[in-house]
Amino acid sequence: MASESASSRDKVPVLLLKTKSSPTDAYEDIFSTPRDGSPSFEPIFVPVLQHRFEDDGMQQFEKLLRGRRINRSAESDYGGLIFTSQRAVEAFAKLVGEGKGDETWPHLQDIPVYSVGPATTRALKAIPQTPPLQIFGEHTGNGDALARFILDHYGEWYRDRPTKPPLLFLVGEQRRDIIPKTLTDETLPDGRRIDVTEIVLYGTGVMETFANDFAGVLQRTSSRPERWVVVFSPTGCDSMLRGLGLLDPDTGKAIEKTGELKPPTSVATIGPTTANYLKRMFTYEPRVCAEEPTPEGVQQGILDIMMKGDIA
Repeated sequence: MASESASSRDKVPVLLLKTKSSPTDAYEDIFSTPRDGSPSFEPIFVPVLQHRFEDDGMQQFEKLLRGRRINRSAESDYGGLIFTSQRAVEAFAKLVGEGKGDETWPHLQDIPVYSVGPATTRALKAIPQTPPLQIFGEHTGNGDALARFILDHYGEWYRDRPTKPPLLFLVGEQRRDIIPKTLTDETLPDGRRIDVTEIVLYGTGVMETFANDFAGVLQRTSSRPERWVVVFSPTGCDSMLRGLGLLDPDTGKAIEKTGELKPPTSVATIGPTTANYLKRMFTYEPRVCAEEPTPEGVQQGILDIMMKGDIA
């Protein structure tokens, strides 16, 4: 195992339980950039999730695309698309790439494509499409806000129709249901309610190498005075707690010995979904739940604790 460099020994390790984005990663950028009066961090990526495309969903989506069933016409099956994950965008990009050169391949420039935030929007904009996709919702940041935005925006887009065409929501096996529930809420007026169909394009699981990779990073950073672990998804939480020695094998609940970790190790979550999962499933309370699900939000949450001198 590689030894630590002298330049990194004074930095606080931030173990980011995610795959590093390419070509650049916003978490690496923000945690690698020193801030006046703030601790120096060393971002370390430990991938947790592995993704696989689901053949049935991919074939179903491809059939809709090739059949031009997603468009603005009154005869279409769907009048728009929703994306809330980069993995779903990757699946879409794969189908687009495979369809190039086919004269029957559809163009989707006349429908709204809804994206939950900047990262998903960047991925969508990178898909070669002429004319380009019309993407909306980047500013929303979460499913609840995106759903409320869609109700207004989609309603205006199809304002000439008493019944709005259904939306197609491209998802993974694990997802929240806030968007379909909000858009199909029975308390909404008939002309405002929007039907939603979900197609599962990919599945998610814990990487087989995660436990060993995580253990290796913990060992490599064991001489530091303090370190943080940032969790981005409920998937892998049990492996993370087990790796830290905080999971009781008999009860499956967290062991009350966080303060005994050497070095002191704190957990931050990207948002309330993961934080609540840790509390509900393992009775574990993370030190930080980011107020905003962004690199800046995670860093600020960590800094707020550290500036108080409050070590786990």
